[in-house]
Amino acid sequence: MSSITVAKVLNNNVIIAEHPQFSEVVVIGKGIGFNRKAHDRINLASVEKMFILRSQEEQEQYKQLVPQVEEKLIEVVQEIVLHIMQNSGQGLNEHIHTALTDHISFAIRRQEQHIPIHNPFLYETKEMYPQEYNLAEHAIERINTAMKVSLPPDEVGFVALHIVSALSNRHISEVRAHSLLIGDLVGLVEDSLEYRVPRDSLDYSRLVTHLRFVLERLRRGETVRETSSLDGLMKREYPEMYMLAWKLTKVIEQRMHIPVYPAEVSYLTIHLQRLAQKKEDEEEMHR
Repeated sequence: MSSITVAKVLNNNVIIAEHPQFSEVVVIGKGIGFNRKAHDRINLASVEKMFILRSQEEQEQYKQLVPQVEEKLIEVVQEIVLHIMQNSGQGLNEHIHTALTDHISFAIRRQEQHIPIHNPFLYETKEMYPQEYNLAEHAIERINTAMKVSLPPDEVGFVALHIVSALSNRHISEVRAHSLLIGDLVGLVEDSLEYRVPRDSLDYSRLVTHLRFVLERLRRGETVRETSSLDGLMKREYPEMYMLAWKLTKVIEQRMHIPVYPAEVSYLTIHLQRLAQKKEDEEEMHR
């Protein structure tokens, strides 16, 4: 029967142990360190809801983090990670243990010091990652209740990006950069049209979803079928929106360092023309 041997107890919820397969590991589990001492053996089959950090880098980062955060927070983050796994039906990159614990600990500290942090891409995140956003809402509610704090809605967006990062095995900086890029592209569209797209509207949802899919296709290296007839039609019928779409693809190329297929310009023109028409219709109604 597989078991681990306790090397050191960091607190009630975290121990360092010797694992038969992975050598030294950091083990996170509710009450895993309670009444344990060095050389105690723990049967792996008897321990439910336990996480093992296998990466040497993750272990070192987590060991440094543990003394700096409240023990209760470690327990709550573990509950949240379990909830994410159960509801998504997927495994998570183990970096989420360090990243999410560190982020929440810092967010609580900022709130205690009355330092407000605004999330500039909250709406984009909600539209791009609805499932992860819902999981993040649950996480913030749980943290607020358990830690007796009141983290603001802006934090839901930040936590959602950490969840996206862990589920997709992409670094949080890449996930954040994509959200920021989409926010900038939406701003560019609004400036060009001189029209603010209502954030709770279907138009906004369509625009953000389309931009997200453009970035996802680029990230995965997917080709987009060329449609020269559509391209000619868009250029001829909607020259202003075609030029705006072309500008957006140039911004994407500069920021992602990947060439954008010309066909993306045509498809984007269709979305932009729909927005331009919506603006015209609204102006007509108010005359």
